[in-house]
Amino acid sequence: MAGFEFKPLEPEGAYLVSSFYAGDSRGGFTKTFEKDIFEQAGIKFTLNETFASRSAKNVVRGLHFQLNNPQAKLVSVVAGKVWDVIVDIRPESPTFKKWTAQVLSAENHLNFYVPRGFAHGFASLEDNTVMLYQCDGKYDKETDTGIRFDDPDIGIECPISLDTAVRSERDLGLMSLQEYLRIVKQ
Repeated sequence: MAGFEFKPLEPEGAYLVSSFYAGDSRGGFTKTFEKDIFEQAGIKFTLNETFASRSAKNVVRGLHFQLNNPQAKLVSVVAGKVWDVIVDIRPESPTFKKWTAQVLSAENHLNFYVPRGFAHGFASLEDNTVMLYQCDGKYDKETDTGIRFDDPDIGIECPISLDTAVRSERDLGLMSLQEYLRIVKQ
């Protein structure tokens, strides 16, 4: 099926993926993943789990990852709009601490491919935003954790003021980048 486009991003390994979309007066159809097409683009991705989250406007989530058995993710928006961000947290990487962000929406049909070794988060720009997560790798509840979105060592420039953003207690209690480095260098 034609229609997919893959744009490599910095940090290396991340991609912005334009999905196949067909629409008419009845509505539309979006395909976010097809194994063979992704493999032709150089992305090996085996779907292990799929889930969705719903967020109100000004919700900020993340930056999430698993310490053991990190997952690769293909994230997209089914309804609404987000400012989606990923951070390279591989200490040995030449792009360590580098982040990039993309606006994903139900209208633009873009997906963010998040490779293993990256933290992921987003800021919801509209009410009732629904994110779809397709994950490669087994979920590891024991090491599911994250780094604070507002960590000054990373310096994410969020379009929503973090002073007024809606954030979970869990996300407010996430570790700093320096705490993360102490854990992974043990």
